[in-house]
Amino acid sequence: MDDCIFCKIVRGEIPSFEVYEDDKVYAFADINPILEGHTLIIPKAHAENIWEISEDDLVAVQKASKKIAAGIRQALDPAGIACLQLNGRAVNQVVMHYHFHLIPRKAEDPKLTMTEWELVPGDMERIKAVSKKIASAI
Repeated sequence: MDDCIFCKIVRGEIPSFEVYEDDKVYAFADINPILEGHTLIIPKAHAENIWEISEDDLVAVQKASKKIAAGIRQALDPAGIACLQLNGRAVNQVVMHYHFHLIPRKAEDPKLTMTEWELVPGDMERIKAVSKKIASAI
């Protein structure tokens, strides 16, 4: 995609801080990091979201995330790592190119609001009905 910022990064038209690269995937440091070590993993082939990405590219991103998470663990010794992937503007996807966030967190770091929410019991009948609806669509 000609005007996609992540495609421009893959093509070398925009500089980045490379963390990992293979034939299908490129990973680089987020320049607006939530926490130190925040890394983005993208497929080299443009796909806007989870509905568009090919299965091969999705698998490649996930395999790379495991390698990169191991590198983050060795380099930064985090207490945990958040894995985040957003699809669509309604959930605040800003760059419309599939990307997977790895966000390492030390115990003393501020809480990540995306990893905490109030646990409220759901309506079991509604949950069951929606689950069946999704399962039948698959």
